[in-house]
Amino acid sequence: MKQDIVHIMPIRLRPLMERVLKQETELEEIRIRIGQPPEFRCSRNSIWLSETVTAKDIEEMLTFISRYSIYAYEEEIRQGFLTIEGGNRIGFAGQVRLERGQVRQMTNIRFLNIRIARERKGCGKELLRWLYDADGDVLNTLLISKPGVGKTTYLRDCIRMISDGDDGREGKKICVIDERSEIAACHLGIPQNDIGKRTDVLDGCPKGEGMRMALRSMSPEIIAVDELGGREDAGIVGEILLCGCRILGTMHGETMEHITAMEGMRQMYQRNLFQRYIFLKRAADGTRDVTVYDQEQRRLC
Repeated sequence: MKQDIVHIMPIRLRPLMERVLKQETELEEIRIRIGQPPEFRCSRNSIWLSETVTAKDIEEMLTFISRYSIYAYEEEIRQGFLTIEGGNRIGFAGQVRLERGQVRQMTNIRFLNIRIARERKGCGKELLRWLYDADGDVLNTLLISKPGVGKTTYLRDCIRMISDGDDGREGKKICVIDERSEIAACHLGIPQNDIGKRTDVLDGCPKGEGMRMALRSMSPEIIAVDELGGREDAGIVGEILLCGCRILGTMHGETMEHITAMEGMRQMYQRNLFQRYIFLKRAADGTRDVTVYDQEQRRLC
């Protein structure tokens, strides 16, 4: 994984960056900003290099990231991100060109965010007992946290265990709608993360259309999707559940009061579309605190 990152760095900065990459085991992001030193964001602190990033450094990185053909990745860059081999995800920011109110192209890219792919196999084990009912069926569940706490990591691990089968339970067919390529982290269509042997992926597909496509073509027992909560989500989630499929999803939030104040989520809550709400918070020691509610807002743990 670290070699995949080193190979896309500017040549003049590689020795400095390689030293940090060898030392840091809790690295989460590398932030590259024009006119600023590179920032290595770890779970508890940031490390800054002494060198300042130049426009030439960023152009060099874009050349390496795109394998010397930036035009081949123009659509991914327009959307603001792409996933490279190893599952690491690169976000882009710069000057955008609009056409009829839509982003047509991104030029003068001057800011990059490399999010380090990290599988934490087993992290979702403590959540599994809240995901099943007494008959062994998966409950419609939302994992909820602020950004950066790890809800997608937990979702991924739950997908893997449910897909493979765990604790004597039979594995289930899952389709992942990976709109931002963060769950499976596909590179050229191949998942870079372990998401289980009964899991299929629609990569880079919008959530609503992806859920309908999966239902029509892949006969999933469970659909997994990241970052629900939009106004249109209640309608499509309701459609999926009426067809007998279950939903595992995530959304941003901190408390039940916070998420039910959002229009899209309020509709889903009022319609009792989800049976479990699992809140994740980062504790002071770096571990995760877990709080679970049922659909009646009764706290279970």
